[in-house]
Amino acid sequence: MPAMASRGRGRRTINEINMVPFIDVMLVLLIIFMVTAPLITPSMIDLPSMGKANKQPDRIVQVIVGKDETLQLKTADRTAPTTLRDVATAVQSAQTAGDAAPGSTAVVISADRTVKYETVVKVMDTLQRAGVQRVGLSVQLAP
Repeated sequence: MPAMASRGRGRRTINEINMVPFIDVMLVLLIIFMVTAPLITPSMIDLPSMGKANKQPDRIVQVIVGKDETLQLKTADRTAPTTLRDVATAVQSAQTAGDAAPGSTAVVISADRTVKYETVVKVMDTLQRAGVQRVGLSVQLAP
């Protein structure tokens, strides 16, 4: 029931919100947070950093995604065009060529900055589904 106030000739209701209960609740919450904040122990997150690989790759096979979303496979001695369907078999044959140990050849995906990210993810997904173990992205810092 709203409070009634008498002013002059009749009774009128007061249409104001009582702020005292709201302030009491806020002060109780403030005290709770002030008491519990020192009890929370900060956890440490161990983020990986660059250059902490167990073993550097013996050879690097580079998959280059061009501006028009064409793919090229670049090894140490040659560069050959390829398609998305054939990139996995071409990478696997390039990894097994030579006298490198299995799993010691890394695959690096390099893409032009105007290429859609979806295309790069499709190439990476195709390689990972084919069982290529070491797939990475090439990052070049702007001057």
